[in-house]
Amino acid sequence: MIVPGYRDHPTEPWDPDAPVDPGEAEDFLRRCYTENPRLGPVEPRLAIVRAQIAATGTYVHTPDELTHGARMAWRNASRCIGRLYWRSLLVLDRRRARTADEIYSLLVQHLRTAGDGQIRPVISVFAPAQPGRPYARVWNEQLIRYAGYRTEDGHEVGDRRLRDFTTAVRAFGWQGKGEAFDVLPLVVETPADGIRLYELPERAIREVPISHPEYAWFTELGLRWHAVPAIANMRLTIGGVHYPLAPFNGWYLGTEIGARNFADTDRYDLIPRVAARLGLDTSRESTLWRDRALVELNRAVLHSFELAGVRMSDHHTEARRFVTHIDNEAKAGRPVPADWSWIVPPMSGALTPVFHRYYPEMDLRPAFYLDEEAAALAREGRRRCPHR
Repeated sequence: MIVPGYRDHPTEPWDPDAPVDPGEAEDFLRRCYTENPRLGPVEPRLAIVRAQIAATGTYVHTPDELTHGARMAWRNASRCIGRLYWRSLLVLDRRRARTADEIYSLLVQHLRTAGDGQIRPVISVFAPAQPGRPYARVWNEQLIRYAGYRTEDGHEVGDRRLRDFTTAVRAFGWQGKGEAFDVLPLVVETPADGIRLYELPERAIREVPISHPEYAWFTELGLRWHAVPAIANMRLTIGGVHYPLAPFNGWYLGTEIGARNFADTDRYDLIPRVAARLGLDTSRESTLWRDRALVELNRAVLHSFELAGVRMSDHHTEARRFVTHIDNEAKAGRPVPADWSWIVPPMSGALTPVFHRYYPEMDLRPAFYLDEEAAALAREGRRRCPHR
C-alpha cells in the first residue's frame, strides 16, 4: 500500500489531557519554515505559538503548517515504500467540521477526490484533540472495508479479519447481505452525536473486478477489490498537536491485495482455491504449489487494475523508486527511517533492491500512530476504556 503501513503499527503513549510540548512545537516549526523559505522568518511565528500554548495548552496550525506537517508525516512513515511521492499529498483542511453528518459528507468527498480518475494521495485532517475535551473519531480501520461472516454451518464468508467488527456493527442495526464483498458502514463517533452508522454511497466506492490475463475461469471466483486504500484510524501528530481523525490514502501496491488481503489465512485465504483451479499438486510443500498459486493471484490483481485503468504499482518498480527516495533524502541531508520487514515486499523479496539493505528505525515526527484503543475499535468494534 503506498501509504504508511497499518497492521501492527507501533503505538506511542499519548495523554489527550496533556498540554502541547513547546519544544516539540518549536522543533517542527523551525524545520517547516526552513524547508519552506516562502513562509518567511520563523521567530515571529514562534512567539505567537508560545503564547497560545501558555494560554490554552495548545496552538492552531496555519494551513501551510498543516499541509507541510502532513507531508512530513508521510515522509517519516517507516513502513511505507511509496514515500518518493510525499510532496504530492493533497491535504484537505476539515478542522471546522463538528457533527457526524458533516464528517460523513466530507469522508465521502475524500473518497471521490481520491478515486475519481487516477488515484491520488489525499489526507483529510479534522479537528485536533484539545486538553480536557472529547474528540471525534472513526472506528473503521479503513474507509472502505469488506464484512466478514461465519455461517451457521461454520463456513467463512468475506474478510475473516473483519468478522468481529462486522458482528459489532450488526449489533448496532446494520444488516449486510452475507456476501463476500459487502462494504461495511462507517462508524462515526462525535462528542455531540455519539455513535452513528453511515452506508457509503455507490458513487464513493470504486471497485475493480478481478480477472486473469490467461485463465478465463478466474472470473468465476467472483473476486473484486476497492481502488482507494484510505486508512481511517491512525492519529496524525504534528508539532505536538494530535489529530485523531485524519484519514489518508495513497494507491495500492499489487502485493497488498494479491499476497496479503486475498492470500492471508485470516483474510480471504484464496491460495488453496486458486491452486485447485490450476490443477497443482498440493500433496506436499516441495511442489511449491503455494508459490505458483500466489504468483498467478498477483498477476490477476495487476492485470485487472491495469485493465480498469486504476492506478497501482508492482513491487519491483516500487522497490526501485524507494531506493531513489533514499538517494533524494540523502542529498537533502535527511535520514530515511524504514522497517525492513515492511519495506521488503511479501513475495519475491530477494529479487528487489530493498532486500539487500539495512535501514535505521527511528521515531521521527511529524508522524502517524495507531493507538491501542483505536486498534481495538477497528478489530473488535468495542472500546476497552471510556472514550474521552
